[in-house]
Amino acid sequence: MDIELIRRILPFMVEASLLTLWLTAVSLAIGLVVATAITTARFSKTALLRGLGTAYVSIMRGTPLLVQLFLVYFGGPQFGLDLTPFMAGVLTMGLNIGAYMSEGIKGAILAVDRGQAEAARSIGFGRFATMRLFVLPQAAPLMIRSLGVNTVILSKSTALISTIGVVELTYSAQRFVTSTYKPFEVFAVAGLSYMVIVAAISVVMRTIERIFDTSRRAGA
Repeated sequence: MDIELIRRILPFMVEASLLTLWLTAVSLAIGLVVATAITTARFSKTALLRGLGTAYVSIMRGTPLLVQLFLVYFGGPQFGLDLTPFMAGVLTMGLNIGAYMSEGIKGAILAVDRGQAEAARSIGFGRFATMRLFVLPQAAPLMIRSLGVNTVILSKSTALISTIGVVELTYSAQRFVTSTYKPFEVFAVAGLSYMVIVAAISVVMRTIERIFDTSRRAGA
């Protein structure tokens, strides 16, 4: 174990870890927008919108993320979509994780007893008001848990963006291996960095869930 090498590359790996966190955050923001739109479409009264939402989820979940990434980055210019590696990466990951998050949101909504919505509608609340005031507050805890799981998955999936030249954690590790010929030490540091990132995300999500639970009990 070359401790001196680890000491030398650690600052660069920390910098790459910060970029990985930034990739995760931007992709997550895109994914939340996509998930909201897809979930809304899947609960629509219009059959066409429901079909489009279901088809989108099936396509994004049924094809590898790496293939989607190559389609956007290498195939995009054929259709006038000339994106930087960073933009292609976060857009693809956002579109992909949005499909998974929409499933989590849908499952959380369906987990709420239908009697709650029926009771609200029977006393005069509209469809939107029922969803906003009665269904979503009860479904939110399950949504938060699903969001935490998907964020962890997303943070690890950023490694795939190294294939199109974004200098994130995995790409930085590969460059150090090429120059030092010591893959064990370099990838051990990279693996530990991912573990720290995942642990940090888990702490944040548990904190959010705890705050939500506290505020909900106070409101009750």
